[in-house]
Amino acid sequence: MKNRPATHGTETNSPERPSCEVAMSVPFHDLDPMQIVWHGNYFKYFDQARFALFRKYGIELYDLHRERGLLLPVTRTRTKYVQTLGHGDAFTCCATLVECQVKVVIDFVIIRTRDGRRCTTARSEQVALQMPQNELLLEIPEIIRNAFGC
Repeated sequence: MKNRPATHGTETNSPERPSCEVAMSVPFHDLDPMQIVWHGNYFKYFDQARFALFRKYGIELYDLHRERGLLLPVTRTRTKYVQTLGHGDAFTCCATLVECQVKVVIDFVIIRTRDGRRCTTARSEQVALQMPQNELLLEIPEIIRNAFGC
């Protein structure tokens, strides 16, 4: 990827931070009437990159819930749309872990393949819940912190 910029003041290509890139392309059904990606569909792209990041570091979120009763709901998001994506545009969504002590914070950047332009930046925050009690945990469970090296 060319010139991957920082998102929201955080350097996403930092070698010491866990990171994962996922190549995708825009399907027709993600477009709005103006023939660009509808803003809400970017969250699907972020989720794909988020799940790939967790998998890359040995964490299957579904198994974590099924086997340990742990959930990591997204509690906050922030997105900046810089350039549009259209039908068939190839792009890469990069997810970079920023924090994983009290909450999981991930920065995202979407880069359009044909010109290397940054199209979207975002940040999400997740907390840990222990189910079935629906108990908010005051720190991210050790299994996750260890996997990411936090």
